[in-house]
Amino acid sequence: MSVQVQFLPDNVTVEAEAGEPLLEVAARAGITIPTGCLMGSCHACEVELADGTAICACISAVPIGEKELQINLYGDSLW
Repeated sequence: MSVQVQFLPDNVTVEAEAGEPLLEVAARAGITIPTGCLMGSCHACEVELADGTAICACISAVPIGEKELQINLYGDSLW
């Protein structure tokens, strides 16, 4: 199932498949998300979903059952 993933604040939208790793989706869109440990421990890759939930992109995938996903690379709670 295709999901429209929008990266903010750059307003870049790319189509992805449910279950696809977020770092791969971002790379395909030309977006670089900083990484560190690649295990979610260091939080270098932390991004924020539209509802304000902070997630680690290195261990997260496009959720199943969503049609759209908005990812804020510089959310209020991140810095």
